Amino acid sequence: MQKLMLGTALGLGVMAGGAYAEGTTACLITKTDTNPFFVKMKEGASAKAAEMGITLNTYAGKIDGDVETQVAAVESCIAAGAKGILITPSDSRALAPVVGKAREAGALVIALDTPFEPADVADATFATDNFLAGELIGKWAAAKMGDTSTAKIALLDLNASEISVDYLRDNGFLQGFGVDIKDPKDIGDEDDPRIVGNDVTNGNEEGGRTAMENLLQKDSGVNVVYTINEPAAAGAYEALKAVGLESQALIVSVDGGCPGVQNVKEGVIGATSMQFPLLMASKGIEAISAFAADGTKPQNTEGLDFFNTGVELVTDQPIEGIPSITSEEALQKCWG
Repeated sequence: MQKLMLGTALGLGVMAGGAYAEGTTACLITKTDTNPFFVKMKEGASAKAAEMGITLNTYAGKIDGDVETQVAAVESCIAAGAKGILITPSDSRALAPVVGKAREAGALVIALDTPFEPADVADATFATDNFLAGELIGKWAAAKMGDTSTAKIALLDLNASEISVDYLRDNGFLQGFGVDIKDPKDIGDEDDPRIVGNDVTNGNEEGGRTAMENLLQKDSGVNVVYTINEPAAAGAYEALKAVGLESQALIVSVDGGCPGVQNVKEGVIGATSMQFPLLMASKGIEAISAFAADGTKPQNTEGLDFFNTGVELVTDQPIEGIPSITSEEALQKCWG
């Protein structure tokens, strides 16, 4: 099948010369340090920082949604005189004030994976088109199901905060599946009778299991399961399996990590949208290096401060007209 990679000009003019800034300090602040997605992001940032002679300090929240720890981390970066901060915000709005302080102090702030609200809270954003990631798995699920009038949909979201990555993927999925969305920035406001309900997972396996159990209590006939990420999908599958319903529901997700892709290969997940966190992080470090060297802030070839790092649908059950790659192909480049 054809591959889908949205290349919004990641070959940045400001980075073309490979500007180096020896002695520069930078920070990476992720939502957690246990989610494999953020582990890979840290790997990408650390490798590129070492290559470019940048001292990288890393921080993470205790759980997804831990705003306080991320605020403290930004303050530590300001105090350390960091020239740049890469951050995956646990709350797209609550972190805006401290990020403003960092920029006032002279730091370049780049959002990774999760855009701020508004986006210009940060100097730039390196991220997946999260709405498209959701839309791809929604289209695939609808096509795979055929008659969607019999769908009973469980939506396993991130957390109670109105975080952009959460509602963008959720509503992208719904639109792709054919559900009318009232407000693309709200979760759970649709009145489509096919939706059993929404629950939160905190993006981890235990949360996915609990959320799935809760929604099965509302309707044991759930036959379509959307999950915010692959750890949540794994938990949802275990909850279904525990009551003998694992073959009843079609599970779709977002991430594209090697464990998640392996679950596609084994039939646990029907399809997932692969992201590229290593690329997000390495390009972010390059941008900090260029900024430290001559004050240049990143812009893509369209003059924008959003850099789409791409998304690819992964499934071993391809649908004509929906570009995808197989699990075998995906395992060769998990999160590259």
